[in-house]
Amino acid sequence: MSETKPETWVTERLHDHYAQSLRADAVLSDSMTEHQRLKVLQNGTFGRILTLDDVVQTTEGDNFIYHEMMTHVPILAHGAAKRVLIIGGGDGGMAREALHHASVDHVTMVEIDAGVVDFSKEYLPMLSQGAFDDRRLNLVIADGAAFMRETDEKFDVIIVDSTDPIGPGEVLFTDTFYGHAARALTAKGIIATQNGVPFMQGDELTGTLRAFQALFTDASCYLATIPTYAGGPMAFGWGSHSPEPRAVALDVLQARFAEAGLVTEYYTPEVHKAAFALPGYVKKLFP
Repeated sequence: MSETKPETWVTERLHDHYAQSLRADAVLSDSMTEHQRLKVLQNGTFGRILTLDDVVQTTEGDNFIYHEMMTHVPILAHGAAKRVLIIGGGDGGMAREALHHASVDHVTMVEIDAGVVDFSKEYLPMLSQGAFDDRRLNLVIADGAAFMRETDEKFDVIIVDSTDPIGPGEVLFTDTFYGHAARALTAKGIIATQNGVPFMQGDELTGTLRAFQALFTDASCYLATIPTYAGGPMAFGWGSHSPEPRAVALDVLQARFAEAGLVTEYYTPEVHKAAFALPGYVKKLFP
């Protein structure tokens, strides 16, 4: 009589008083890069799951929510974005969605860890879907904060697809970094940032908004619910030198969305507008 193999569960303990567990039907890879530990797990609901230092970064199953909302919201709100900068995003999912916009001429992607890119190409090719081979993509392996400090380029949209503010990602949440980003934006440019789950990580959002209020004419955030970013909806910081992008009318967004010919699983113009309607506990986090 054969023994039944015990189930393997992986527990993410990002927060002090709350954790989530995911069943690992298989561990497809477990390795160290120069900066962090990378694992790919196979899960029956989410498919392949990428973790960095045992914290979920993205999954085959629900990544579309995160990537669509961080790209299509600022790009369609801008309406004429030609140059996009992505800080982080080594799995290629953010570049994938940005490059779905035929109107975007150039995407610069700055990733600190070449190992993440190589790893993702091998184990998570369904996330990038060929984005790394797009002639419009300029992949730069460098520290995102240093790149932002030193660049003299201007961008219509800057997307900060960072890890949480620990380890390599910590510097991407500083006032200095945001100041350099503000300088690199065009007159109607927009910056969108990953700001965690505000119910669990409220200080993260408050810190970003405090910096944004000092740097931008329009500073706010918007929300999306992503199952594996547990603890409530995730917040995306929003900063712009102009109030016009966030105030764009629904019918204008609908026209831009139709013209772009995007096929989305989460983003719609209606969801775009509604994402800026914030619950009371999130509003209380504004400085």
